[in-house]
Amino acid sequence: MGITKITAQIISQHAIADGIYDMRLAVGEMAQGAKPGQFISVYSNDGSKLLPRPISICGIDKEHGELRIVYRVAGEGTKEFSTYAAGDTLDVMGPLGNGYTLKDKKAILIGGGIGIPPMLELAKQLDCEKSMVLGYRDQDFLKEEFEAYGDVYVSSDFGTVGIKGTVLDAIREYGVSGDIIYACGPMPMLRAVKAYAAEHGIEAQISLEERMACGVGACLGCVCKSKNVDAHTHVKNKRICKDGPVFDAEEVEIS
Repeated sequence: MGITKITAQIISQHAIADGIYDMRLAVGEMAQGAKPGQFISVYSNDGSKLLPRPISICGIDKEHGELRIVYRVAGEGTKEFSTYAAGDTLDVMGPLGNGYTLKDKKAILIGGGIGIPPMLELAKQLDCEKSMVLGYRDQDFLKEEFEAYGDVYVSSDFGTVGIKGTVLDAIREYGVSGDIIYACGPMPMLRAVKAYAAEHGIEAQISLEERMACGVGACLGCVCKSKNVDAHTHVKNKRICKDGPVFDAEEVEIS
């Protein structure tokens, strides 16, 4: 099934950390085509807010036709979403973008901040030896769920959970190794992960974060620089929403 826009019913919602909300949505057949690393566009019920909010998929339940999103309240749109409860409805479009390519290699999954939730479904679906490295600001969330799929290593900005430092500090501190890296998080983290992977000769797939408008590649509002010329724009650009958000690390430039 391709991209669809539907009115989805909220199955449940609750806060799992300060400003972090866990929402489950009944989306029917939309769940059948969803993959780890993809996202959905969630529309406001306030007619004055025209643009949807792109939110990564945290969990996929194809059997029951459900998607799970975990998001941070960052503006008026997500603040509105946080007020809803089971039984309320939201318009959503998806699944959108290209997700991770699952490979049978010893894997390191790296998530930073609100880039952590999409790594959970990836950890669930990867059938290989894997380690998860999670970087937080000052409070953890979803950590216990990751522990069901392998070893988990944690860092935080102030040392309130795990070691004090970055995800790469945690990798070095604990001697985490692998043959492929999957990563999602803020641009400074992804820039460091890209450099680390290149330095160590490790394949890496990274999911880029960017403000998105249309979510389907039409507006060109979320382009990034790429190694090769894009067939759509005929310049060295990639549309993060359409061509990504997941890219091979060597394929894109991170400024």
